[in-house]
Amino acid sequence: MPLISEIDFGTPASRSEKMVTLTIDGNEITVPEGTSIMRASMEAGIEVPKLCATDMMDSFGSCRLCLVEIQGRAGMPASCTTPVAPGMNVSTQTQRLKDVRRGVMELYISDHPLDCLTCAANGDCELQDMAGAVGLRDVRYGYEGANHVKARDNGGINLNWAPKDESNPYFTFDPAKCIVCSRCVRACEEVQGTFALTIEGRGFDSRVSAGMHENFLESECVSCGACVQACPTATLTEKSVIEIGQPEHSVVTTCAYCGVGCSFKAEMRGEELVRMVPWKDGQANRGHSCVKGRFAYGYSTHKERILNPMIREKITDPWREVSWEEALAHTAAEFRRLQYQYGRESVGGITSSRCTNEETYLVQKLVRAGFGNNNVDTCARVCHSPTGYGLGATFGTSAGTQNFDSVEHTDVVIIIGANPTDGHPVFASRLKKRLRQGAKLIVVDPRRIDMVSSPHIKASHHLPLRPGTNVAVVTSLAHVIVTEGLYDEKFIRERCDWSEFEDWAAFVAEPHHSPEEVEKLSGVPAEEIRGAARLFATGGNGSIYYGLGVTEHSQGSTTVMAIANLAMATGNIGRPGVGVNPLRGQNNVQGSCDMGSFPHELPGYRHVSDDATRDIFEKLWGVTISNEPGLRIPNMLDAAVDGSFKGIYIQGEDILQSDPDTKHVSAGLAAMECVVVQDLFLNETANYAHVFLPGSTFLEKDGTFTNAERRINRVRKVMTPRNGYADWEVTQNLAKAMGLDWNYTHPSQIMDEIAATTPSFAMVSYDYLEKMGSVQWPCNEKAPLGSPIMHVNGFVRGKGKFIRTEYVATDEKTGPRFPLLLTTGRILSQYNVGAQTRRTDNVVWHEEDRLEIHPNDAEMRGVHDGSWVKLMSRSGDTTLRALITERVAPGVVYTTFHHPTTQANVITTDFSDWATNCPEYKVTAVQVSPSNGPSQWQVDYDEQARQSRRITGKMEAAE
Repeated sequence: MPLISEIDFGTPASRSEKMVTLTIDGNEITVPEGTSIMRASMEAGIEVPKLCATDMMDSFGSCRLCLVEIQGRAGMPASCTTPVAPGMNVSTQTQRLKDVRRGVMELYISDHPLDCLTCAANGDCELQDMAGAVGLRDVRYGYEGANHVKARDNGGINLNWAPKDESNPYFTFDPAKCIVCSRCVRACEEVQGTFALTIEGRGFDSRVSAGMHENFLESECVSCGACVQACPTATLTEKSVIEIGQPEHSVVTTCAYCGVGCSFKAEMRGEELVRMVPWKDGQANRGHSCVKGRFAYGYSTHKERILNPMIREKITDPWREVSWEEALAHTAAEFRRLQYQYGRESVGGITSSRCTNEETYLVQKLVRAGFGNNNVDTCARVCHSPTGYGLGATFGTSAGTQNFDSVEHTDVVIIIGANPTDGHPVFASRLKKRLRQGAKLIVVDPRRIDMVSSPHIKASHHLPLRPGTNVAVVTSLAHVIVTEGLYDEKFIRERCDWSEFEDWAAFVAEPHHSPEEVEKLSGVPAEEIRGAARLFATGGNGSIYYGLGVTEHSQGSTTVMAIANLAMATGNIGRPGVGVNPLRGQNNVQGSCDMGSFPHELPGYRHVSDDATRDIFEKLWGVTISNEPGLRIPNMLDAAVDGSFKGIYIQGEDILQSDPDTKHVSAGLAAMECVVVQDLFLNETANYAHVFLPGSTFLEKDGTFTNAERRINRVRKVMTPRNGYADWEVTQNLAKAMGLDWNYTHPSQIMDEIAATTPSFAMVSYDYLEKMGSVQWPCNEKAPLGSPIMHVNGFVRGKGKFIRTEYVATDEKTGPRFPLLLTTGRILSQYNVGAQTRRTDNVVWHEEDRLEIHPNDAEMRGVHDGSWVKLMSRSGDTTLRALITERVAPGVVYTTFHHPTTQANVITTDFSDWATNCPEYKVTAVQVSPSNGPSQWQVDYDEQARQSRRITGKMEAAE
């Protein structure tokens, strides 16, 4: 199994449909117009030497190695910057070219360290390769004189030399090895869009600088790794490569962080992971990455990872390590006892949005076929369940309409309730690139997120609405479009129910939906609403991207329907550059929903009350499936407190930290008699567990993830599971212990079962995914190549359905006791509850949750930047340090939920979406006051957690 090599064509591919024929070194070649000579040569198998060129970025033409000769043209133009032309006759190798290239290489090497044998890039250095390619055998200029290599020169201090920057936890920057090719700077600008790097100085004094001559850690660098990947020398090198050495084989797999679903090459030495390198053929990320996927994989070997099963009788007892056989037999016996004693409905399960489709499918199968009920739910309940309801009602499918490539064709983008630069950074980079090319942006968010204004992009309109007023603002946008006649009548008559549109149009045209009236509710200036509506309706291809700031509200489903109404009214559905696109929070949120993780739906979003659907699974599984929906997570907890729900199997979720109203969650868990947690670490939920089954990482398993664009991507095992089993094997072994006859030998067999029972997956198999790379469901006989864009010739439900979206204010009100509104979110370096990223060096960027508060609100309360504050709501209180910023509006505060020491969800309430029970995380009335340190609740919680993590025979298992 060798290293997977990717061809670097030197410059990006041309999208022209017009073809051009030319001759290169006697070979006739036909390529699209606009293709560079360098790329045309490479496509013909002729490699032109290069150092500054790479196909991830536009041509630059600075290294002067890629010179060619063109018949009838004077000079030696750079092949990377010279486009092909009809009839052109090119020579890539002549004596003149050889002499010039060798001379250029001599100049590079004369100011470069000659430590190749001990250099970390030895064997993976383009400078080394090019020296060989041009036949360099000697350096006539010698190595004396002015240089950037030696710290001391002729006994004195060398002012041209700069020390190695090792401030970043993941890579080093050694200026002595830099050839100033500008690839890192251009990668930061063109690929990432952060503009954190620059070339300072002129001529011989030129050097790469992070920010204003800062070190990398203190600069604006976001550690996406694009510069490291672009560097042709050892100037920018992963610390893991320096420590371990060069990898010897690689496996393509899929990132297990956010819903973008980036493809990576896991580069290995034996079973040790050397580095993760973004795969250029990955159709979601196109060769780019973020700090989490690129570098934050160290949790897989973290010392706190639990590798042996454990059981205990009471949650106050220490854990006792046992064999897998004992743990599974004990768990099966406990579930059987509970069902015998309390009834069949007394137990249930929670699937994981971090696990694979196959693993999720097995958990819901275990609940339905083994437990004999529909008491199964997933974390998608607390994030994107309104997406399923809202888009299902309006369009007929419960997922986004576009692929990520679609953003390259958009003209106007609405971002509402999402923070792509922090939550979905690779997509954000692609979006920023389109904005730099001229697309317009509308941001609807209470905070001034980075997308509102950052280097070389600026939103045309920012609508800083008051939390909880999404429906009012989106309906007001529709009011302007309808009352000013900006809707797409042709599209609506052809694709939607006209009578329903007329009813909806009359509804949104009512005076109380006008921007002037909505301004009173939302705080958004009426002219901003009007300007945004006009821009979206008239600006060309309009796309909408939204996140949890839309769904995690009491009217989350209503807002999703309002967004769908807006897209249909403007005709922005069914082609590239448009659509309604939910940005999923976790790597397999989409897949966990697809696999039937909700208590009312079987795989493929088919209701359990449908006889024909149940018949498919009953015949295959040999069981009878209840036609009554089971309990959702909040219902399970309520029933536990009431005494009727006694046992739960939780795979890969930490509901105590991630779900709202922490005190209610802990009360529900404490009331159960058998809580089984399957995870990598003793998470917060495990404080209340009686059985702990160690989980496996994405590096240790085969399977598939389905990302936010419905893309089914392979996950491939690159190392043996350290706990002994992949998660699907643990679930299967538990099923066997409960008497079920399951005999899967590989996850591919599980996918075959999914395909046989789920129409949207009908043609999906591991063999097909190997052939296609990835596919987007639906993938069946009607769409054998998958469905990059949905609703192309008509909506799945037939006619698009316009639905009235009346604004109803949340029951969570501000008042004299709680005058501020708290909203929550994520930060770039951390992920979800932080169980993974807190166990990596990412903590250097975010070691604690902070409370963002506006300067006016802070001054009124005597709060200083960095000081401890008490955050209190009707549900509870916690303490954390303040961050005074104008990113939030007066009256609004914001925090993240990545650290269990803060437990931000002790503050949030039990209010939820009217249709799906998705919690209202984004609107909580709070008060902020100075504090001296942790609250009593935090002290008590910390002590309870410490006691809960004791393991017999060990000092203590750290969280």
